Amino acid sequence: MSRAVVLGAGVVGRAAAWDLARRGHDVTVADADAEVAAGVAGEFGLAPAALDVRDTAAVESLLASAEVVVSAVPYRFGADLAAAAVRTRTHYCDFGGNPGVVRRQLELDDRARVAGVSIVPDCGLAPGLANVLAVADVEAVGPGPVDRVILRVGALPAEPRGTLGYQLAFNPEGLLNEYDEPCDVLVDGRPAEVEPLTGFETVEIPGHGVFEAFHTAGGSSSLPRRFAGRVHDLDYKTLRHPGHGRVFAALRELGMFSRTPDASTGVAPRAALISALEASLPSGEPDVVYVLTEAARGEHRHRHVIVDTHDGEFSALARTTAFPATTLADRMVGGHVAAGVTTMDGAIGAGDLLDALADVGIVASVSAP
Repeated sequence: MSRAVVLGAGVVGRAAAWDLARRGHDVTVADADAEVAAGVAGEFGLAPAALDVRDTAAVESLLASAEVVVSAVPYRFGADLAAAAVRTRTHYCDFGGNPGVVRRQLELDDRARVAGVSIVPDCGLAPGLANVLAVADVEAVGPGPVDRVILRVGALPAEPRGTLGYQLAFNPEGLLNEYDEPCDVLVDGRPAEVEPLTGFETVEIPGHGVFEAFHTAGGSSSLPRRFAGRVHDLDYKTLRHPGHGRVFAALRELGMFSRTPDASTGVAPRAALISALEASLPSGEPDVVYVLTEAARGEHRHRHVIVDTHDGEFSALARTTAFPATTLADRMVGGHVAAGVTTMDGAIGAGDLLDALADVGIVASVSAP
């Protein structure tokens, strides 16, 4: 039985801890809040640990006792945690989502190879699962140039309420980062950046409705670099209920994403907006995750679609974020992921990932329209 650590006992960390235990690992759940860690550990018969991930010595002490760690703490800690995992020779994966942090993690590649460990950021829903499916779509249309690759992903309340039609599924600071940072794309085969909250389009998922999609940061992960020169156009867009994105686009234009404190109140507009979101938006209600990826060459297209729902124990977002990472963590311990640093699409193929996810009821439909 291998030893695994989950850092962060929130909604996603809780699901990750459960799945690693289900797979037969000896799991320790660590969180800065000792009561939260103990609560999750007690649910599933695991070991709890109180840990401040800013305490490097404490992090390394805990990681040194484990073969693999899954980090479910905010992305800003990812580079330091990955470096600590290299030093302790512990396999590591996280949910990433921030291109700048991931670039710092990729710089650890040589050190990770020497240490004999696998470091894989961007292992959640998107980036993560969706990117692995997009690679499979490209492979399915055959060798040679590809006209377009799209990734469209959204985690939404099953019963949307209000103008935004949204609930808080994770830290709103992370949400605003996705809505505020440059978005990596391919244009004419070359890596480029576009502004977030732009490129609005309508996406219909048969049987589930019509959504809006717009550019957000982080979801494309390493795909623009991987497919530069082969894919003509590639982009990642978030799915939301119609109207949501334009509200946030207006707030951004009005300066509400600014971190600079207001001269009269001393409060940054961004902080005020986060407080308003936390106070006003629902959370914890049944949800639905939609994933649509497609590669096209001429009339030849290959597509994956996933629709996942709350299973009564874990939200759809927790399931589709945590379980891809725990699948990969299990493979790391089994010696199936090469040493070094890569994002998820370089660490596992769609067939292996989908086979494992089928065990927990996450299923993709595949078509070549």
